[in-house]
Amino acid sequence: MIIGVPKELYPGEKRVALVPSVLPALSKAGFEVVLEAGAGAAAGYLDGDYVGKGAKIAPTRAEVFQAADIVAQVLGYGANDVNGAEDLRLLRKGQYLVGFLRPLSEKNTVQEIAATGAIPLALELMPRITRAQSMDVLSSMATVAGYKAVLLAAEMLPRFFPMLTTAAGTITPARVLVIGAGVAGLQAIATARRLGAVVSAYDLRPVVKEQVQSLGARFVELPLETKDAEDKGGYAKQQDEAFYQKQRELLGRVVGESDVVITTAVVPGRKAPILVTTNMVEGMAPGSVIVDLAAERGGNCELTRSGEIAVQRGVHIVGKINLAGSVPYHASQLYAKNVSNYLTHMFKGGKNEPDMNDEITRETIVARDGEVLPPRVREYYKMPAAVAKA
Repeated sequence: MIIGVPKELYPGEKRVALVPSVLPALSKAGFEVVLEAGAGAAAGYLDGDYVGKGAKIAPTRAEVFQAADIVAQVLGYGANDVNGAEDLRLLRKGQYLVGFLRPLSEKNTVQEIAATGAIPLALELMPRITRAQSMDVLSSMATVAGYKAVLLAAEMLPRFFPMLTTAAGTITPARVLVIGAGVAGLQAIATARRLGAVVSAYDLRPVVKEQVQSLGARFVELPLETKDAEDKGGYAKQQDEAFYQKQRELLGRVVGESDVVITTAVVPGRKAPILVTTNMVEGMAPGSVIVDLAAERGGNCELTRSGEIAVQRGVHIVGKINLAGSVPYHASQLYAKNVSNYLTHMFKGGKNEPDMNDEITRETIVARDGEVLPPRVREYYKMPAAVAKA
């Protein structure tokens, strides 16, 4: 089977779906790779590096799609809501499309991809099971985003992160609060600690306390009744508004004492919950920084503006999106390894027909023969159950 890697269309996107280092493993598994000329250049991977590992270079995007049995992208149509629709005319029946497709965002985009007859493989739907850990692109990109969030905060904060003892006196360390101790949050904690900050973290899931403490941070415990904090996929579960209201009241004091707040709370397929209110922001010292990793989903801070930096009484609220894409070399490396593992699993032994009895396959194939398949996606859009085919 031939894997085609086109340039990313989303404005400013520098990542690439495959990097040269994964090509030998793909070749051993029976795949060939065709790359659009210059597809990896923005991430630091030159065409010659790919050719040296056995890839072929195609001069145009159309030629990549025409040659490929599988098109591998970072942001496919759905995740790319700016100009991703341009690829619809290039897709064909039976062709696989793998990447971020955001299947729990817009019903129309899911149906438009399905209508081409192509078979979309949405990496966001990867089940959180042990076998799939090496294919989990969400965790990989969250690792990058959590790291970069701290660097952004450190750059904007008008004070040092570490404690310093100087001839002019002792400088106290910055106080960092991380809200949400998932993959992004844990990486943010680790990075802030490496920079010398005093770090606290809060999560509605009590089970993460040990992980937070193992990284040298204080776990903030609030007297809240948490019910079903995790869904069966291991993600934080949406709570009712009464819970969030009480949570905001209790978090206010902790936020007010912090120099930096990094929020990471995202519930798949839903608007991000508001955890930091305007009043809480106004209770922070001027010069403080909030980095909202949920900005693309509406934000955890009431004042977040997606893609922008807002300022309220001297406090900067950073709503930048696609932070993972701002570290393109290593983000591409992690993503490519996940995709390589996924494709070699999906098409074992060179077979071009994936095993629909396999949980990983079944959960990530969004549509086939024009019909949307996953019960999770159909339920989200209130579609009737798919009709079983003989």
